[in-house]
Order: sequence, then C-alpha cells, then structure tokens
Amino acid sequence: MSRASRRARGFTLIELMIVVAVVAILAAIAWPSYQEHVRKARRAQAKADLVEYAQMAERFHTVNNTYVGFALPSSKSPREAGAPEYYSVGLNPLPTASSFTIVAEPTNAQAEDRCGALSINQAAVKTHSKGAYSDCW
Repeated sequence: MSRASRRARGFTLIELMIVVAVVAILAAIAWPSYQEHVRKARRAQAKADLVEYAQMAERFHTVNNTYVGFALPSSKSPREAGAPEYYSVGLNPLPTASSFTIVAEPTNAQAEDRCGALSINQAAVKTHSKGAYSDCW
C-alpha cells in the first residue's frame, strides 16, 4: 500500500473536533427553542382546562342561578392521573353569586413560563400576569 492510500482512511482529530464544535453550536441554539416550545404546549393545555372549567361554571350557574358552591374537578393541569403538575388551578377569589375567576399558576418546570399566571372570569375575560397578550392567549 502506498502512503496516499493509507492517509485516505478515517478522520483526523481536527476534523472530528470541527464536527463536535458545529454540533455544540447547533445544540446551544436549538435547546432553548425546544424548551420554549414545550412550555408553550403546556400553557396551551392549561388554557384549554381554564376554558373548560369556565364552561362548567356557566352550566352550574344556569342550573343554580349562582356561582356559589361551584367547585373545580381538579386542582392541577394537566388532569390526567400520574401526569406531572405544570399548573396549579384554583378559584381566586371564591365565586360569588354573580362572578368567578379561575386562575392557573405555573409550577415546577413551568415556573419559568413567560406568561406567568393565566386566568379567566365569568365574562370570558382572559388575563395573564406577565408577557404580551398575543403570546399568552
């Protein structure tokens, strides 16, 4: 075998280090974007739960002509058994005869969410504690 054919086999250490550097740069850019996408998906679940609970409260009000006595079916989001809690859901303040407010507070891994606490009331007014409305609702 000649020297030229022996050199053509394999990668050099420099080539391998360049590939590692490129992968590291791509991962450094992609990881925060991925994390934000995951937080956005969890936020979407909490928003869906809030809207569903508001509909339940309206059905309760239709039957009872008051929101007093309405209780949430779950205090966490997502509601599936065994699923980790990303939002703590509750009525704050307690419902009155003519009003309610349901609040979802981010917890655990979702605590860094850019929208903060989400809420909805009897008039379907949706609010958040931080960030832009268009990003959060």
